Amino acid sequence: RTSEVLQATWSEIDLKKGVWTIPKERMKAGVEHRVPLSPRATEIVGALAPLRRSAHDFVFPSQRSGRQLSTMAMEAVLRRMGVKPYTVHGFRSTFRDWAGDCTEFSREIVEMALAHKVGNAVELAYRRGDALEKRRDVMQAWDAFCSSQGGKREPVC
Repeated sequence: RTSEVLQATWSEIDLKKGVWTIPKERMKAGVEHRVPLSPRATEIVGALAPLRRSAHDFVFPSQRSGRQLSTMAMEAVLRRMGVKPYTVHGFRSTFRDWAGDCTEFSREIVEMALAHKVGNAVELAYRRGDALEKRRDVMQAWDAFCSSQGGKREPVC
């Protein structure tokens, strides 16, 4: 989600483990969410690391103020890229469609990657883990899919 990315701080990022841990206070469902970073995502975030001054700095700060980027920043990037019909939230939907239509990953793991609750109350009471490594596999496959498009705008399986 846009707000989670824009508010990401360096204290949430573990580059060695390739994990971004979003605290429950910033999650829509109020539950901490660990995001497995693909090697390329880790590389991109790692390239920004020399710019940080403290663990509380934003990972993606405003160039002018160093504060959080505007919620319009990501939309502005899409406009400059010339991909007008696409939206930031649409990337979540695209990921879900790709995972469901073009992969064999389980519905449960894909939904967990989106930080959605999976299962009924009884299942949720017993499900303590977050399947981080299985979700890492999904994110690495998504990375490979996005990287393989060669500039094409229409996803192909």
